[in-house]
Amino acid sequence: MSRTVTLILLDAAGRPLGALPSFGVPEPWWQEVASIVAEVRRRHGLAVAVLRLLDADRPAPPGGHVRYVGQTADAPAVPLERVAVDLAPHPLRQPWARAGGPARSVGWAAGELRRLGRRVTAVAQQRTWNLSAIWRLDTDAGPAWLKQLPPFARHEPTVLAFPGDTNSLVNGPMVLAADGEGRMLLADVPGQDRYGAGEGERASIAVEHHAVQWRACGVVGELVAAGVPDLRGVGLADWIRERLAGHDVSAAAGLLDGLDHRLQQVRDCGLPDTLVHGDLHPGNVRGDGRRRTVIDWADSFVGHPAFDILRLTEDVDADAAARLIGAWARRWRTDVPGSDPHRAVDLLRRVAPLRLAAVYAMFLAAIEPSEHPYHVHDVPAALARAAATP
Repeated sequence: MSRTVTLILLDAAGRPLGALPSFGVPEPWWQEVASIVAEVRRRHGLAVAVLRLLDADRPAPPGGHVRYVGQTADAPAVPLERVAVDLAPHPLRQPWARAGGPARSVGWAAGELRRLGRRVTAVAQQRTWNLSAIWRLDTDAGPAWLKQLPPFARHEPTVLAFPGDTNSLVNGPMVLAADGEGRMLLADVPGQDRYGAGEGERASIAVEHHAVQWRACGVVGELVAAGVPDLRGVGLADWIRERLAGHDVSAAAGLLDGLDHRLQQVRDCGLPDTLVHGDLHPGNVRGDGRRRTVIDWADSFVGHPAFDILRLTEDVDADAAARLIGAWARRWRTDVPGSDPHRAVDLLRRVAPLRLAAVYAMFLAAIEPSEHPYHVHDVPAALARAAATP
């Protein structure tokens, strides 16, 4: 599957110029824009920044014919198609999706790298959507990565830089700089994202992550005070209901009605609250054969550790999941004698997709309507999973 792309260009001042001729790119995922930038340069010799999704010919990704707004400081030599498009500002538009936004962010990152004694030799935009914008900056001392976050995810650099026993609390990328307004500059993490990791590798990820979570148990108050979302205990029920207000929750109405009681039962299982990654699948683990690094802590929160093992075992067969969860439970029983990790997992199996439905609802409430296709179907799908989970 691939995409057909139409890029509507703005000039350096943000005035509309017209649309480039449509072209194809291999990646179907709408937020991936590196190939768009490269293909425009190859075809037309233009340096462009992709600002945001405009619309598509299908209700949700991936694939299809997708239109974006981009910006260039160059004078296009190719004739542009006149298009009528609404370019009015929107109060929920992210800074990187506005005219001049990418240039300001890259300028900040280049300045921080100069301060660190590193000269930027090339910049490549990688991704832009409602959850983040990402650029790779090559330097004379190796690559660095600029990631810009929306307000609901701005605690990520706090988590990555939170002090631990040796260097930082978590096993994540090193933060080189952060501006407190969503921009952070990260050191390069060598290796490959571990999509498709087998049971053995997932077992190793779980062991390493348990060490992080056990250390974090002692600093949950400090994490919350530093701005990490607090989803501890029955407070999670209020958080879920608040974000799902206005959505059709009939599929999971019974689960929502009994959520406070269920979460109290989870608390009675005796496991401590800790730092939760929030999306601990192998694709958010990067490895090079010598070490693994857990990336993308933007969904992290303080809460129950079982959410991460449930996510890590979500797409493996039942026998492998049982073995991984069994090993996870043994570690927690060793660290917390008298606790009942297995019962906590069983109680939270239905809560995990319910929490995800609330996360997607939070995304929708914080993004402009043109980007709703990224998540609009995720809320009912997650609610249906919660209702169908035994």
